[in-house]
Amino acid sequence: MEQYKTVRKEASASQTIERSRFIAHVKPVESREEAEEFIARIRAEYRDATHNVPAMVLGDKAQIQWASDDGEPQGTSGAPMVQLMVGEGLTNLVIVVTRYFGGIKLGTGGLVRAYSSSARLVIDEAGVCSVCSVCRIKVCVEYSHLDRITKMAADSLDQEGNFVIEDTEYGEKVTLTILAQEEDAGTVQDMLANLTSGTAQILESGLTMERV
Repeated sequence: MEQYKTVRKEASASQTIERSRFIAHVKPVESREEAEEFIARIRAEYRDATHNVPAMVLGDKAQIQWASDDGEPQGTSGAPMVQLMVGEGLTNLVIVVTRYFGGIKLGTGGLVRAYSSSARLVIDEAGVCSVCSVCRIKVCVEYSHLDRITKMAADSLDQEGNFVIEDTEYGEKVTLTILAQEEDAGTVQDMLANLTSGTAQILESGLTMERV
């Protein structure tokens, strides 16, 4: 079950507009503290810049929305970045756009477009993904069942009870780590039991958040 959308990874992107250099950085985060640490790191790295404009959206329902214009005219930089993130349905991410002033004033509208487009560039560079609640199942089976379970995983993508094999450990028996949608977990465990005639041993089963 999808919980929210965010960026897939930390990334950077840059562009030059009317001689001003805009350098954007983005990072997926889980807390305000993590976002603030990222902002502090970028500000330290670009301490000689004219502006380091931060913006963040946090919470599975985007409950926290915060930005600063960092010396740019009010409402021309941080706020448009927040609006972009919210408009794209993204949360749990922080963006900092650094500006080295090139000597040409962009005006209110130009600043809004410059900061929005810089944020757009870096989001595209990072990629967007869904964070889903999934069930991780660790199961021990006989080697004789491995091929059938592997085929079942491949065939399950277009049917109810779909799952993927995340990891395989080979020992006296085979230990598989399986990921299934939360709502499919019971069906997958029943399928494993039926395929192995009840010999599959569930070692662990629990919910986790995964980027997909």
